[in-house]
Amino acid sequence: MPLRDKLLRIALIAFGATFLLVYPLAALWPSGWAWHAGAPHDSQYFMMIVGVYATLGVFLLNAARNPQAHVSLIWFTVWSSAVHALVMAVQSLQNAEHMGHLLGDVPALILVAVVLAVLAPSSRTAATPMEVASPGSA
Repeated sequence: MPLRDKLLRIALIAFGATFLLVYPLAALWPSGWAWHAGAPHDSQYFMMIVGVYATLGVFLLNAARNPQAHVSLIWFTVWSSAVHALVMAVQSLQNAEHMGHLLGDVPALILVAVVLAVLAPSSRTAATPMEVASPGSA
């Protein structure tokens, strides 16, 4: 297995597991991970985000088994993480109460986007669904 593929699998596992840990991260460091005062579970908005990221985490862990079959999910994660980080950075700069996010989830999402973008296969080189489903058959 080429080094790049191995590193991609490791990154998918690490980021998938981290996305499953968004709630505990917010409980340990609310100013860096949660967007509302009080306990994280008190915010319906935050719990919705936890649900979305936990789901993405499960799918990234699954994608680690065969990244070539999940290229669109990997690129969705790249772009959604970049956009999410950009929006949160702007909001943090506009509201001093949220400056902790510039040291917490904003750089974490930028890291996800950059690492996966560097390691992800391009959509042009990814296997087609038929190649993934039945390797070696033609």
